[in-house]
Amino acid sequence: MTSAELAGPLTVLDTIDSTSEEARRHLAAGETGPFWIAAREQTKGRGRQGKPWSSKPGNIAVTGLIPFKGTPAEAARAGFAVSLGVAETVLILAHGASIEIKWPNDVLLDGKKVSGILLENLGQTPDGRLALTIGIGINLAHHPDSAPDMWPPTSLAAVTGVAPAMDDVLPVLIAQVSGALTRDRLYGFEATRAAWLARAARLGEVIDVKLPSETLRGIFRTIDHTGALVLQTGSGLRSIAAADVFFPETTTCS
Repeated sequence: MTSAELAGPLTVLDTIDSTSEEARRHLAAGETGPFWIAAREQTKGRGRQGKPWSSKPGNIAVTGLIPFKGTPAEAARAGFAVSLGVAETVLILAHGASIEIKWPNDVLLDGKKVSGILLENLGQTPDGRLALTIGIGINLAHHPDSAPDMWPPTSLAAVTGVAPAMDDVLPVLIAQVSGALTRDRLYGFEATRAAWLARAARLGEVIDVKLPSETLRGIFRTIDHTGALVLQTGSGLRSIAAADVFFPETTTCS
C-alpha cells in the first residue's frame, strides 16, 4: 500500500466523543480503511492507559484506521514510524525549535510534550490484515495545565507565537505519517529504528523508568529490534517493553 493510499479519505467532524471510538464504529459497520477521522473537539478523548487527552477546539485530534499486513508485534512497532511522521510535521510548523521523541512515541517541542500517539490493534479484518488505529493529538493553539501525573505540556502557539489552523495542518500530518509508515514497510524496522534514535530524547544520558513495581535509573543506551528500551543499570542491561519514562530533573511523568 502506497503512502497516497494510506493518506485518505479524511472526514472532519465538529464534535465527537472520541475519534478512536468513531473509527471503531466505522470498523464495526464494515469499513476496513484506510481512512482518517478528525474532530475539532473531543468530549472523551483518551491517551495511553486510558488517560484523558484534552481536545479543545484549535488543536488536532485525529485517528486513522489502517489495514496492516504483518504480525501484532510488527503492528506495535509501527508507533515508532508514526512518531517520526509527527515529529517531521512539528518541525515544519516550528522550524528551528528542538524536536525530540521521548520513548516510545511522545513528541517533545523544546523539551515539553506537544503530541501524544495511541496505537490500538483491533484484530483481523476479513482479508486477514490487522485493523490498526492510529490516534494522534497535537497541541496547536493551547495545552492543558501541568499536573502531577502528566509530562510538562506545551503547544505550537506557546513556542512560536502562532497557532496553525487545524485544517491546514491535517493534510501535512497525514502525508508525513503515511510516508513514514510506507518507508517502514519498504525498508524495514532497522531503518525506522535508526531514524528514531537520531531524534531520541536523552539517548546516552541518565533517565528514570517507572515500572509497575519499581522505578529504575540508568543510561538510555538504545532501542532493540523489538522497540524495547535498553537501559544500562548498575546491575547490567535491562530490556524494557513498556514503562513510563521521565528525566531526573523532571518531577512529573506521562
